Amino acid sequence: MTRVSALSVAAAVLIGVGAATPASAETWRMAHKMPAESIEGQLFQLFADLIEENTEGEITVQVFPNEQLGNDDVVLEQLQIGTIHIYPEGSSYLQKWVPEVRLVSAPFLFDDREHWQRFMDSDLVQGWFDSIESEAGVTLIGDPTSFVRGPYRVMVTNDPWSSLDEMQDIKLRLHPDELAADAWRHLGAEVRTLAWTEVYESIGRGIVEAVNSPIALVEPMRFYEVAPHVIRHNEYPQGMAFMTNAEMWNGLDDETRAQVEAAFEEMAAESVARMTAAADEAIARMTEDGVTFSAPDTAAFVARMQEMYAEMDAEGELPDGFLAAVEATRAAN
Repeated sequence: MTRVSALSVAAAVLIGVGAATPASAETWRMAHKMPAESIEGQLFQLFADLIEENTEGEITVQVFPNEQLGNDDVVLEQLQIGTIHIYPEGSSYLQKWVPEVRLVSAPFLFDDREHWQRFMDSDLVQGWFDSIESEAGVTLIGDPTSFVRGPYRVMVTNDPWSSLDEMQDIKLRLHPDELAADAWRHLGAEVRTLAWTEVYESIGRGIVEAVNSPIALVEPMRFYEVAPHVIRHNEYPQGMAFMTNAEMWNGLDDETRAQVEAAFEEMAAESVARMTAAADEAIARMTEDGVTFSAPDTAAFVARMQEMYAEMDAEGELPDGFLAAVEATRAAN
């Protein structure tokens, strides 16, 4: 038995259930990796509460924060089995089944959030999501762009920088994503792959010097205590893919599915206001603690990455039509 499979079995024992079926799924389990008190943790709990409210108690959702049910691989396997019902994470995590999905988080490629949303709604991306459902049995609740994560991305670092040249050779923690690693190496960083929950200690011990993060998560993760400089670079827009077991989801009756979707839409709308307010309030508090904030011009980052994407396309490393879809969605129709 592989380590991931063994951990999956352990997770199933922990939650005390076997595989759920649509007919018996009265209690759902939502796993995530954020602290319960973080803004994302609060929004996930709101979603759970709204599902129970909208279904008049016919569905309750148990929320397990802080990777209590395992890491990404374990949770995604449990999602396929059906013992975990909801897993909110960035859409790029779906590349486990369709590698092209990694490109929805391509660094320094999209003009703004609206451009990215139009790209995400393109036939190209929707086809990737359809393939994930048919091949992996995993689908999404709602529109993954409607939940605002961030609301923007920053680098939290020991030493400040104001240009691409000054950022060279920084030891940067990244999540396990090949495209992100290639991109930041191309930009001149020394990349280290570490779990999200290991970042604080790793910066404190000097294993890494910096981490990329949504601004709203810097304070709850306490990264600023070990890296007091926060630099807004707008690496890419972020949403949240609320992944679910496709068989369970498609097995729901229309009324129940509509109730869950309404809960999602209300929670996603709330994310816009809460994320913006949380970021502004956190910045004010952290500034009082001596943290510095800056927003340098990233035109050089964009230009450097255009070179990389052009090279990838020329070498056949990008899907057919990818760059064309990016260009076609730059302006609203």
